[in-house]
Amino acid sequence: MEMKRSGWLGDGCCVHHFLHLHIYITMSKTLEAIKYTSGNLQILNQLALPHDTIFEPVINVQDGHAAIKTMKTRGAPAIAIVAALSLAVDVNARRSKNEFKTVDDAVRFLHESLEYLKTSRPTAVNLFDAAAKLDQLVNTVARDATEPNAVVDAYIAAAEKMLVDDVQDNKNIGKYGAEYIVDHVKDKSNISVLTHCNTGSLATAGWGTALGIIRDLHHNGNLKHAFCTETRPYNQGSRLTAYELVYESIPATLVCDSMASALLRLNPSVQAIIVGADRVAANGDTANKIGTYQLAITAKHHGILFVVAAPSTSIDLSMASGKEIVIEERPAKELVTTTGVLDDKSSATVRTAAEGIQVWNPSFDVTPSELISAIVTEKGVAVKQPGHTEFDLAAFLA
Repeated sequence: MEMKRSGWLGDGCCVHHFLHLHIYITMSKTLEAIKYTSGNLQILNQLALPHDTIFEPVINVQDGHAAIKTMKTRGAPAIAIVAALSLAVDVNARRSKNEFKTVDDAVRFLHESLEYLKTSRPTAVNLFDAAAKLDQLVNTVARDATEPNAVVDAYIAAAEKMLVDDVQDNKNIGKYGAEYIVDHVKDKSNISVLTHCNTGSLATAGWGTALGIIRDLHHNGNLKHAFCTETRPYNQGSRLTAYELVYESIPATLVCDSMASALLRLNPSVQAIIVGADRVAANGDTANKIGTYQLAITAKHHGILFVVAAPSTSIDLSMASGKEIVIEERPAKELVTTTGVLDDKSSATVRTAAEGIQVWNPSFDVTPSELISAIVTEKGVAVKQPGHTEFDLAAFLA
């Protein structure tokens, strides 16, 4: 294993008071998809991008669940944060109305709400990891609490710290990933990359995972060009990643998903494919946006790097391999219709497929570990031992 250890933000002291200032400073040069101050949460409706920038209030767990389920909020790290903060806003409002008469009342509401939020997106392990940690925190604090406010305050502080920590984790992923790519490509003077789906500020609390690596390559002067896939059927690449790349003034070109192999054959400067992850099994098998698997196959065929970028919370050591990962299936309408803006600036949804055709629409696929060059986390870069086809992520995280 190749590992570089990152720093840590500290014990979270005073996070509640300085959170908004910290996030503003950290994110001022990048897009912002989550706006939070104590008791108030707004999320950027990503369904409206790139044509409209609309922030919507989230006042309770029902709003948080709906935002995640409908993909107004998407990206594994952002899903976990919006879920946690939607409950923070909700429990704070209920506390102000004196709805919790006892410690048990507060604990019951928090536990039930976390279980409900987990049903919004079943494949994103970050959501389940966050819920488990918050659940454990609530239980720990409740054992010694004499009044419900102690439990509520502890939950809110922990949810807010997740938002702060995610920004720093993304910065570390960007740094380690850029260094790995520069160190391992064949031509360091001519580095272009391809990315899939959206893994930037819109998918996280800020900076991004795979797109964070691309940002670092660009800022360090190592990037010649970035290519992003359209990412059918939901077009996260053309709607969101292209939007972020243009916003950041990173030289970039959009391609449709089926052009990837031709691009690699005709453009030897493309020396790495960088993707995110929604869940990584203990052996390195990785569930990510549908279409990732075929990109890994073409990367292997053309002899270039295939790099997964994800926080360590995306690694699920309880799953030995990708065979155990549950793959979410999305509604058929997402495949047979598309929404866009007309010449008069109004939006419209049109059907693009024949009426009556059957549809299979998995949201994710699983890329086998043998096709992955490296997994970049905030803790460093995990690689396979020479001659091995699987990662030992338990040892990496130990």
